[in-house]
Amino acid sequence: MSDSPEKIEDKQKTIRKIIHIDMDAFYASVEQRDNPEYRGKPVIVGGFPEGRGGVVATASYEARKFGVRSAMPSKQASKLCPQAIFIRPRFEAYKAASQKIREIFHRYTDLVEPLSLDEAYLDVTTDKLGIGLALDIAAQIKKSIKEELDLTASAGVSVNKFVAKIASEIKKPDGLTFIGPSKITSFMESLPVEKFFGVGKVTAAKMKEMGMFTGKELKKYSVEELVKHFGKNGNFYYQIVRGIDDRQVEPNRETKSLSAEDTFPYDLTRLEDMNQELDKIAALVEQRLLYYGLKGRTVTLKIKFSDFKIITRSKSYPHPVNENGIIASTARQLLEETAPEGKQIRLLGISLSNFGEPDQKQKNNRGKDQLLLFPPSS
Repeated sequence: MSDSPEKIEDKQKTIRKIIHIDMDAFYASVEQRDNPEYRGKPVIVGGFPEGRGGVVATASYEARKFGVRSAMPSKQASKLCPQAIFIRPRFEAYKAASQKIREIFHRYTDLVEPLSLDEAYLDVTTDKLGIGLALDIAAQIKKSIKEELDLTASAGVSVNKFVAKIASEIKKPDGLTFIGPSKITSFMESLPVEKFFGVGKVTAAKMKEMGMFTGKELKKYSVEELVKHFGKNGNFYYQIVRGIDDRQVEPNRETKSLSAEDTFPYDLTRLEDMNQELDKIAALVEQRLLYYGLKGRTVTLKIKFSDFKIITRSKSYPHPVNENGIIASTARQLLEETAPEGKQIRLLGISLSNFGEPDQKQKNNRGKDQLLLFPPSS
């Protein structure tokens, strides 16, 4: 039995038009724009191979050709690309560019949910200018960013946030991809599991061991089976492979915590190795704090064991902190209190919360409820 015209109309009303905009190598692109001598050259923002080292915040596409990636230790990046130009981040410059980008977004809709300075969701189901087609709106936004800021962005267009985000990554840099309702099923089934948002290298490897190479194979597993093998993330994988994402675009969500974490290719059992990984993660957290101009009073350590059991430990300070040294030493202390030596640990994470009130600029730069793993790597 076919749907009545009224039911069809109701279904059509529920279809949303979502755009995901992701700037291309944002930090590095701003540096290349502002410094002509860097154009066409491999530029790495953040981290220095000498001294304390640190990690890469963003690498230009010229550097990525050599395998350099966001969150990579700078010493490793230097070995992969010896001719790379390392630059200290200029957060005020990136924030200024981000503010202008958001002004462009708001010409079309007030439903803008920033994920970071260089990434946002837009709900253009009803757009201010009456353009109608989300694909045309995305194209106009990209054009305005290029003409007014001399920067490029990639855009994904679909009916929900998850599919739009994946779409924005397909044709980077300077890409524009539309995945309509009739194409979602076939697109998801053909997508390699490592391309699914939220599936990291370790999880992808486990999926492939189980015979899941694309969404089509992943889709054969029940939600119970996926939860059994991947914990609570199994329910998430069950939903996303079907293109299901009912989350609304929320323009006013307040930043409550900021985190970085890493899943290891093999379980860690030595405290020395765990502490080394915590130092890297703490450096990422520090970058994120500087990125948003935030300080937090509570440091939380997250530990996931080989059996997927997760524990957290926290310590609060009477005053806000954002220094790498304090974050790293606190995480180490919290780790040692759990007596981890000899235990099999597959993931470590650090988060900061209980933020002080930011200034007005930071209010404008707030992202979603929890800021995720690494600095932008688009």
